[in-house]
Amino acid sequence: MRTTAKKKKWIQDVVKSGEKGRFHKQLGINPKKRIPKTLVQKIMVSEIGDTIINPTETGKKKLKVTKLLKQRANFALNVGYKKK
Repeated sequence: MRTTAKKKKWIQDVVKSGEKGRFHKQLGINPKKRIPKTLVQKIMVSEIGDTIINPTETGKKKLKVTKLLKQRANFALNVGYKKK
């Protein structure tokens, strides 16, 4: 016996309406453009407190890696860059 329950939209609970686009703003990238995966990966491999140089042409050239920046990068990797 199958139940036909609606899929719960969990992502709306995780990302609050006031926080939408904060990662783009922190990186200095237009919210309508996709964040380059190489930049997100570079943020993830660096330590908190390091200053990294952006390997791409988009956004800020230098970024200070904070705990919040790493959390947003991790979320972007897990949600935004999944294999389809």
